[in-house]
Amino acid sequence: MRGKTIMFVGDSISLNQRDSLLCLLHAAAPNAKFKRSYKNPVTSYRIEDYNITVSRCLAQYLVDIVPEKIGNVMRLDSVQQNGQIWLGADVLIFNSFLWWNRTNPGRPWDYIQDGNEILKDMNHTEAMAKALNTWARWVDSNIDPKTKKVFYFGLPPIHLFGENWGQPGKTCVGQTEPLMARTYPGGPIPQESIVRGVLGSMAKPVYLLDITFLTQLRKDGHPGRYSGGDCTHWCLAGVPDTWNLLLNAALLEWN
Repeated sequence: MRGKTIMFVGDSISLNQRDSLLCLLHAAAPNAKFKRSYKNPVTSYRIEDYNITVSRCLAQYLVDIVPEKIGNVMRLDSVQQNGQIWLGADVLIFNSFLWWNRTNPGRPWDYIQDGNEILKDMNHTEAMAKALNTWARWVDSNIDPKTKKVFYFGLPPIHLFGENWGQPGKTCVGQTEPLMARTYPGGPIPQESIVRGVLGSMAKPVYLLDITFLTQLRKDGHPGRYSGGDCTHWCLAGVPDTWNLLLNAALLEWN
């Protein structure tokens, strides 16, 4: 990966994965110099001795959120804001899932634009499907597989509801062992079929980093009690390191 830029694009799970990769690189080259830079919405770390840049672009929904007179509008048919930024990377790892489940205040949009319609809200699973299809069209129109590799990061589970693994009333807090099972009792994440359908319809090759099942088993891998009961994000060192080992294996296979 000498001379390459690796960019993680998406929500806070992409931050988990980026930080894991930086730690792994530092462990491999502890004396290498890291230089940090920030230009909204991208934070980058350049490893000067190896001419490697690891970046993260914040884009929770992948599609554009544009300030209008009525408020911030999420445009399900546009990725113009960040598309040019993404083209600067050699390896792109996209993800988008957590924020589609949000219904509470704090989300960064006030309205959704679906075609010519401006909506106060709509079915979020349907909106996610439309946004992913917009992203897929961008990849098909802009990515040259000879020079760039594109990955889509599988959907990460949330361990808030113990009934999903046979412990009703429990959360990730206090969990110290992974679930030992051939299948996840809570079943697949419904939106997985959307991701697979979109990727399967694309003209350009996109590698699915299918981390969902292995991560579902890791109810013990969250910061939990050390981070306000957080059962969404992941401890480092920990599960994200496995994600990056799979990423490395996929890159080696692809090359």
